[in-house]
Amino acid sequence: MAPQPVVTYGNPTLKRRATEIEEIDDSVRKLAAEMFETLDASQGVGLAAPQIGVSRRLIVLSIPLEDNTRWKFVVVNPEIVTKKGKSALEEGCLSVPGVYEEIVRSEEVEVRGLNLEGEEITIEGKGLLARALQHEIDHLEGVLIVDRLSSAKRHVLQKKLRELEETGGANR
Repeated sequence: MAPQPVVTYGNPTLKRRATEIEEIDDSVRKLAAEMFETLDASQGVGLAAPQIGVSRRLIVLSIPLEDNTRWKFVVVNPEIVTKKGKSALEEGCLSVPGVYEEIVRSEEVEVRGLNLEGEEITIEGKGLLARALQHEIDHLEGVLIVDRLSSAKRHVLQKKLRELEETGGANR
């Protein structure tokens, strides 16, 4: 399996709410594997299916651990059920290359969804894990990091965003 191209700002798939996955079958497992290949090649922390042009509610995460390994997992149809606290940290996004901005998110979240065996899972995240879960679930709702910025910040980024849009939200 080869990494898939990541779609960028301006691609309409990124602005739509992704559709629920009704059945976890081989096509969903293949999509997850392709997403991990893409995530690894991009050296990212998380990836949502819309970022490779597939409007389905599936995220993959690869969270770095203290022992220099990574915790890799998949969540099908994830939803945030609880949020606590607030913090602002700089974030980037594979679909908005070259843009790194301070984003306010909850410090802790509880997320429910399914694993690739169709079993319900609950993930309680703090710090980077909480931030990554929120970022990827935003993608499933059609929300990008630039949508979380003030209008003044978006205005400052206008030229960069226009350049990305002019490429037609192409895959890179």
